[in-house]
Amino acid sequence: MAEKNGEFGAFVSGFVMGALVGGAVALLMAPLSGEEARTMIKDKSIELKDITAEKTDQLTQKTKEGVSSLQKRGQEVLEEQKARLAKKQEPPEEVIIVEENNEADSEPTEDV
Repeated sequence: MAEKNGEFGAFVSGFVMGALVGGAVALLMAPLSGEEARTMIKDKSIELKDITAEKTDQLTQKTKEGVSSLQKRGQEVLEEQKARLAKKQEPPEEVIIVEENNEADSEPTEDV
């Protein structure tokens, strides 16, 4: 799970960095006036902010779902282990051993 989040985070970081670099290169290479360039920078930054906020919200939601799932599973495992431990600690059932004494088998012997 941590690997997937790490990979997703790396993807988002790469996406943001690529957008910034691409935007900067486009601005430097485009034949725009100062006013047009400022307007374009403003628009692109707002767009990038919105995309970043959306991706952050998605990642936050996925993380919350993952944490919730892990908490639920952890609680289930805890309850199972408590039940196992309680079962092992129960006193054993009382076992009564009855010895039969057959008089036919144990006849008294006389010393001669």
